[in-house]
Amino acid sequence: MQKQLQQLGTLIFWVLLATIPVALLGLFFFWPLGVLLARGLGDPLSAAAVFAEARTLKVLSNTLLQALGATMISVVIGVPAGFVTHCLRFPGVRLLRGLLMIPFIMPTVVVALAFGALYGPGGAFEWLGLDRSFILVLMAMAFFNITLISRSTGSLWEVLDPRLTQAARTLGASRWRAFRTVTLPQLLPAIASSAALVFFYCASSFGIVLILGGRKFANLESEIYTAATVFLDFETAIALTLLQCVIVAAALALSHRMRRRGEGLKLTVSQARQITVTDIPLLVATLAVLAVLQITPIIGLLVRSVKRDGRWTFENYRALATPMNNFGGSVLDAAVVSVRLAAIATVLTLVLAVPAAILASRRPATRFGKLSVSAFDFAVMLPVGISAVTLGFGMLLAMHNPWGTTLDLRSSGLVIAIAQTFGALPLVLRLLTPILRGVPKAQLEVAATLGASSVRRLFTVELPQLRHALGVAAGFTFAIALGEFGAASFLVRPGSTTLPVVIGQLASRPGDANYGTAIAAAVLLGVIASTVMLMAELSSRKAHSFA
Repeated sequence: MQKQLQQLGTLIFWVLLATIPVALLGLFFFWPLGVLLARGLGDPLSAAAVFAEARTLKVLSNTLLQALGATMISVVIGVPAGFVTHCLRFPGVRLLRGLLMIPFIMPTVVVALAFGALYGPGGAFEWLGLDRSFILVLMAMAFFNITLISRSTGSLWEVLDPRLTQAARTLGASRWRAFRTVTLPQLLPAIASSAALVFFYCASSFGIVLILGGRKFANLESEIYTAATVFLDFETAIALTLLQCVIVAAALALSHRMRRRGEGLKLTVSQARQITVTDIPLLVATLAVLAVLQITPIIGLLVRSVKRDGRWTFENYRALATPMNNFGGSVLDAAVVSVRLAAIATVLTLVLAVPAAILASRRPATRFGKLSVSAFDFAVMLPVGISAVTLGFGMLLAMHNPWGTTLDLRSSGLVIAIAQTFGALPLVLRLLTPILRGVPKAQLEVAATLGASSVRRLFTVELPQLRHALGVAAGFTFAIALGEFGAASFLVRPGSTTLPVVIGQLASRPGDANYGTAIAAAVLLGVIASTVMLMAELSSRKAHSFA
């Protein structure tokens, strides 16, 4: 009887644990998406008419060409960067690898204004004529995604079994031929998988295209926003959302398929070697390209923030404290709102991610159990395939009298934090779930032999493994939520305007004063995001050193 009660208690615990993420996902993710899809699929003739318009075809071609071009740039630069940062040992390689992570967590509006400040009017590279150009949009997109390619490719490259390459060299193959015929085929699944993910990120890019491309180079994401908020054309916005979902689904399916192909490679311990003279040209070329694409824009942003009307001044920063009627406060007030909402989103994300990671890391013995875990894992990872603009648009439609109530959640800033939560959740899950799956099976078996139940094993053996990663996850979530722009553009209301939205609105207004204030606000946003991420990383390392 006591054993049956214990089993019943364990079952209730796992059901309650699953209830938290399932309930929140159902209410605030699947419900808004369902409302959006129901509106779009309910009138197929209207959607077909939108698809046939010349403007839609232009926007679709812009989306595909931008995503394809930025992906190619990211791969061409990211693969060599992955080799340099993961397979070579030289002074400063760890610092270089850490610096490459900064662009990935940088808010999109900050990056867009950084490239605009460098290549736009008054910028150091204005003479190149790249302002409001297709090439500049591609460069800004690649700014983020070089890191993704270099990390995914380099981390695999450094642990590939070197014996095949050594055999090829012994048989007379040159370094290039050995790479092309032996190493590259092993890397292709990782390159293709990460490239497909980069394609998705670029196809759903919002802030970059809105600020740097405008209407001329609008993609589906920015066109959805313009149709819904500027022209109040919900039919067009919904039809374009459906079209975007098809592209996103295809990119993510390809990424998943290529990642599965990469499984089963023969791996070994890190094979990073000391740098040689023959590696110097590649190192110099890589550093030069990274400097142009990832360092000079940030420097240009900092320089432009202390200039107004051609003179050096700190007026742009002083303007941050000046009240603005359109925003219901100053830029600093918007920064406070952003920090508060990002903090709420961080707590919500961890409340969702920890139970979800626990459940997704289970190893059930029965077929039904395995299918249940797989289905749950798919459901909680689904937000990675939905763009922020799509989610924000769905919430805009669904949060007015949701679920038949008289509430209007759109007037609450909490809905912005919820949207930010779903933007960060899949990335945090990818950080936490492998840690739980990597807990040695022998430790769990020893605990079970000593009489520990599955719940007790969870709290005494598995969860302690997360304590170092939770700090990084919190900082990562905060940085992502702080810079979220797409969903917030739909959901902000007076008194809950976030800093990225204020920056976007200031940058779109005429006048050097407005643009200068936007630049200064972008610096503020970038500093806050980078500082929080750095503090989280340092605190995690400190905790690890005392563990």
